[in-house]
Amino acid sequence: MLVLLPPSETKAIGGDGAPLDLERLARPELNPVRAKLVDALVDLAADVPASLAVLGLSERQELEVQRNAELRTSPTLPALDRYTGVLYDNLDLKTLTRAERSRAANRLAVASALFGVVHGGDPIPAYRLSGGSVLPAIGPLGNLWRPVLNPSLAGTDIIDLRSAPYSSLAKIPHAITVRVVTEDPAGRRQAVSHFNKAHKGLLARAIVRSRAGVKSVRSLVKIAAAAGLRLEPTGDRALDLIV
Repeated sequence: MLVLLPPSETKAIGGDGAPLDLERLARPELNPVRAKLVDALVDLAADVPASLAVLGLSERQELEVQRNAELRTSPTLPALDRYTGVLYDNLDLKTLTRAERSRAANRLAVASALFGVVHGGDPIPAYRLSGGSVLPAIGPLGNLWRPVLNPSLAGTDIIDLRSAPYSSLAKIPHAITVRVVTEDPAGRRQAVSHFNKAHKGLLARAIVRSRAGVKSVRSLVKIAAAAGLRLEPTGDRALDLIV
């Protein structure tokens, strides 16, 4: 069972891996679209004001444009080390054992506007591109990604933790979905945003710390409970994570 995480806008900089080689990434069927988007971002980076406008950045974030300019030459890191932020802070890779890190590389993947999907150990450079971006001459990214991502993911059992902008890049109707909610004293539940990423990170951590892995909705609930997380089914393949 593959856990599909949302990415983060922020990325760790630097790295000690060789420059980007698309052939080293999982799901090689995505490489033609990956190459097209890398070329488009590198070309766009030659025009800094245009890049800032397209990517929704301020002038203080010009370094993000420079990273896009260096996509083909900058060092790489494994995807789970590259992405940062609240979710990845709570996944807390640095405190996992070697065996747990190995499971993380195999069990976790990240939705990406640039690469479609990257598996946890895939070596990628720092970059800036959001799921809602519209690149010149390409248009909305969903139109580019869905025709290749939908069939790529169709044969994989998935726990879908993506955020809305990345859910639009591929449809995964067979996935197990998790909604983070609060519950009031009357039992009414409401989706939350503030703790959403933190608790998804904690759930991902619980999954990679489990030796058994997720075989079903029932086993996912048991793994969450062992980590102190309250996960309840709301349908055949839908669950609420109650915080």
